[in-house]
Amino acid sequence: MNSRETGLDPKGHDEACSDVLDRVYAFIDRELDENLMTYDQIAAHLETCRPCLEEYDLDRVIKQILARSCQCERTPDEVRGKVLARIRSVQVQITD
Repeated sequence: MNSRETGLDPKGHDEACSDVLDRVYAFIDRELDENLMTYDQIAAHLETCRPCLEEYDLDRVIKQILARSCQCERTPDEVRGKVLARIRSVQVQITD
């Protein structure tokens, strides 16, 4: 049985994990579109899914480091958009 048949990606994530990981930065920034997934749903998933919790922790630490490094200036919206687009692109490449 391959990953498509099991619903799991090669790292052992299922569709729920993918949904959580797609929204983890919005969750960290408290900018989540709750029409798609609520804060409580993501928090509950993170409590029960160690791989997603580890990914969340890594992403949270990266954001903290970046915030400390760039605390004197706000990132221009254009740069922020490019970074987010690249992150999404890499996520898609990883899941393919």
